[in-house]
Amino acid sequence: MNPRTVAVVTPYYPPHLGGVEQYAARVARAVHDAPGLDAVVLTSGPGLRTRTSVEDGVRVVRLGSWFRLSNTPLSPLWPFQLRYWLRRTGADVVHAHGPVPGLGDIAVAVAGRRPAVFTYHAGSMLKGGPGTGAADRLIGLYERRVLPRVFGRARALVAVSPVSLAAGRPGALEISPGVDTGRFTPGPPPSTRPPTLLYVGRIDRSSAWKGVDVLVRSLAEVPGARLRLVGGGDAVADQLALAASLGVADRVTASGELTGPDLVRAVREAAVLVLPSLTEAESFGMVLVEAMACGTPVVGSRVGGIPYVVEDGRTGLLVPPGDPGALAGACRRLLQDGALADRLGEAGLRAARERFAWDGLLARYVDLFRTL
Repeated sequence: MNPRTVAVVTPYYPPHLGGVEQYAARVARAVHDAPGLDAVVLTSGPGLRTRTSVEDGVRVVRLGSWFRLSNTPLSPLWPFQLRYWLRRTGADVVHAHGPVPGLGDIAVAVAGRRPAVFTYHAGSMLKGGPGTGAADRLIGLYERRVLPRVFGRARALVAVSPVSLAAGRPGALEISPGVDTGRFTPGPPPSTRPPTLLYVGRIDRSSAWKGVDVLVRSLAEVPGARLRLVGGGDAVADQLALAASLGVADRVTASGELTGPDLVRAVREAAVLVLPSLTEAESFGMVLVEAMACGTPVVGSRVGGIPYVVEDGRTGLLVPPGDPGALAGACRRLLQDGALADRLGEAGLRAARERFAWDGLLARYVDLFRTL
């Protein structure tokens, strides 16, 4: 009997870095490895041409994108191309991912008789900052008018945390991101590590809600600490210029994008991992559980899904979003109180293994697809 095929449709896919990308890749691999199932990935790619490949054993189809609106790749051909590739690959189930509008929404719309699963990875994407009025109007229109229709067409909804816009809708499941506890393993006790603060994630102007500038500003109030920025984007130079204007440029390092053992090493060597996000667009924060699995203490903003991952004072520290002084204070506590850092690191490690190990989370997806 031929295996049943799940088409995993995601706006971006590795090697593009990001939590949604890693999540989709994990699902695709788990489906590919499950008896009686197979996976194909439909995603966007650079340039106008469609390219196909086999990556880590999984078929990947990268559809050309004609243009980009902020962080959203788009093409007028996608409705036709998705229908074609769903038919050509023999897809039995469509598994689409949001919040980046476009590819996932179209996949649900053209799924036809195939049952569609839609996994939504964010709360509201409204930016709310200066100069974001036009963007917020478009985002608001999408969230009010388009997204509810996509949710309504999906056979099953998955929310990655309680703040996902899919959470609370009738029949929605909650399947959080996870961590590979065999790859992200504990480093030395945090109290023995160099005083390095680590940020891992996008550093784009369109992702200003990540709050990297707040972290850079806080460094001036954390004497003796260094800040390592891991990630790429068009705002890296902006953050380095900000550091120079604050007189802390000599304590900030931009490492670019890291993957594989280099990323794990960076997390295991850091004294503190910081996620200073500003809005509910941060519905989870996968880097938090990766750090926790390494026994690295974490500091996050009390916003979005971060409090769902981090229990303040037990598995990490939470601070108000957009407050450099509070962020600096939390980082100072962990750098100056080795016993606290070690205790939070150990508790975070236990939480990562008990709540967020990938194996159990992916098994729920495999069961869902088999049911459909």
